[in-house]
Amino acid sequence: QVQLVESGGGLVQAGGSLRLSCAASGRAVSDYAMGWFRQAPGKEREFVAFISWTGSATSYADSVKGRFTISRDNAKNTVYLQMNALKPEDTAVYYCAARAGLSRDFAMYPYWGQGTQVTVSS
Repeated sequence: QVQLVESGGGLVQAGGSLRLSCAASGRAVSDYAMGWFRQAPGKEREFVAFISWTGSATSYADSVKGRFTISRDNAKNTVYLQMNALKPEDTAVYYCAARAGLSRDFAMYPYWGQGTQVTVSS
């Protein structure tokens, strides 16, 4: 099993940037593909981005493509989400998740962090 802890959330103005981190423990993050998801109040959890265990494959939701970048440092057991040009509609709790293969479906991920709040003011 792997335990995940997100950090880096906060309050930022529209157009600003934040970098989220997801630190893994218990098992090497290099054993997993990693995903970022988000959930806004009253909405379903949605896919943001994923990255393969080698980092060679990535995918993004259309709503964040060109603004967000997912990366990983397996030596540090950490996955990152760099978020630029933030918009008020990016406001949500952001979660990282791990699974054995790549998927955009949050229901396919067995391991989750507790989430970190991102609030973008207009």
